[in-house]
Amino acid sequence: MNKEERQALRDSLRQARLDLNPDEQSAAAQNLHDLVAEQDFFMNASHIAFYQGMDGEIDPKPLLDKALAEGKSCYLPTLSKDSSGQMSFAPYDHDTELTENNWGIGEPTLPDEEISPTNFDVVFVPLVGFDENCFRLGMGKGFYDRTFSFKIFNRHSRPC
Repeated sequence: MNKEERQALRDSLRQARLDLNPDEQSAAAQNLHDLVAEQDFFMNASHIAFYQGMDGEIDPKPLLDKALAEGKSCYLPTLSKDSSGQMSFAPYDHDTELTENNWGIGEPTLPDEEISPTNFDVVFVPLVGFDENCFRLGMGKGFYDRTFSFKIFNRHSRPC
């Protein structure tokens, strides 16, 4: 698939999710919670990275709330302020103050010591779509692709 076809598919899928009404979006978030919350990979995880849903993305907040209630260490992505296109993760709990980035997404303040993406047990990654081999189509900026590029060589390595 060339770049133009990929962008047309991305636009079509984004529009389809934006066409969902609030009740449908809320039901999807609850269905995600119900599907994942009792899975071994989630129940056994201690360090979990989430994302802030935007642009009609499925909202992982019900899972995030469950993880926090269970005492799991939770994290949200932050983007580098120097426009390098890099993404890091910062600890998050219900008391964490968030500051909007350039895309209007709330981010926690980065800790002094960077958290390696290999330290997570599970990472929830936003997407626009995926293919039959579970390869992800994102929004097109490549933040997650660059951050988790080490998984290219071993898709079954940690994090899940």
